[in-house]
Amino acid sequence: MLAMLEHIGYRLDDTYLTTGPLYHSGPAGFMSIAVTMGQTVVVQRKFNAEDWLRLVDKYRCSSTFSAPTPIRMICNLPDETIANYDVSSMRVMIANAAPWSFALKQQYLSHFPAHSLFEVYGSTELGVNTILRPEDQLRKPGSCGKPSPMVEIRLYDDDGNIVDGIGPEHTGELFVRSPSVFSDYYKQNDKFMEDHRDGFQTVGDIAYIDDEGFIYICDRKKDMIISGGMNIYPAEIEAALEQHPGVLEAAVFGIPSEDWGEIVHAVVVQNGTTEVTEEVLDQHARTHLASYKIPRSVSWTDELPKTGSGKILKRELRQPYWDEFNSAI
Repeated sequence: MLAMLEHIGYRLDDTYLTTGPLYHSGPAGFMSIAVTMGQTVVVQRKFNAEDWLRLVDKYRCSSTFSAPTPIRMICNLPDETIANYDVSSMRVMIANAAPWSFALKQQYLSHFPAHSLFEVYGSTELGVNTILRPEDQLRKPGSCGKPSPMVEIRLYDDDGNIVDGIGPEHTGELFVRSPSVFSDYYKQNDKFMEDHRDGFQTVGDIAYIDDEGFIYICDRKKDMIISGGMNIYPAEIEAALEQHPGVLEAAVFGIPSEDWGEIVHAVVVQNGTTEVTEEVLDQHARTHLASYKIPRSVSWTDELPKTGSGKILKRELRQPYWDEFNSAI
């Protein structure tokens, strides 16, 4: 933990602002860091985007942890509203809980200090595993960074072999070994051992590593779509769709197909600034994705279902399409 704090550059005089519910391990965990270091902590009673800006301005907040949803709400406020508040004090924005799209990062950096944006990848079980530093945010789109101090990472294929290839064609399940890895699941040691290999532990994420050692999370193994024998990772498609100026959020998953087993389906929330149709979205996707990854169908909604910590509940979106089947993949 101390090595990570030094790597990020926390200071004793930082002021931490809560962004999200404190029952979530991210906002609460990073708040506990602030308390341990004797920093000031500002607790927002209930999230409100403009009030969050007011608190940053009033208390000169310099540190926080946030899922993408609150920051998207802040950045979608009118420019003149954001300009009413001084946010230059923000020094350490930890992006986590769910992947921040590249478009959202660009939005954030257009309003906040460029040196403030850190992205961490990890989990409640395994702790903070990787860190993407501010200088790499725009240089390495889609990456979650390099291993955190004192963290070892390995990729394994489905046969249990170590993946040592470089690039997106060499994906594997990501396993972690570090002092921060948990010791067991309560009364579920069989699950713990199922996710254990050679002293390394996993939560089921699929990743690849580039030639500079940066790690890219493709998706959770359970969310992977297999269409016509091709492995498709929804996170890549969601990131591409959210690059369209008319898309606020997107959730991608597989739905049943007699011909292909599964086909790619997208549920899209529009932001109301630019008209979006299925045809427009299809043309946009074709400029960013391989043909087999393009959504074959699209549905629209005003809001995606989420947990209290901001994670999209894909099982709720997926369920109606699989009700007549004995499985959900």
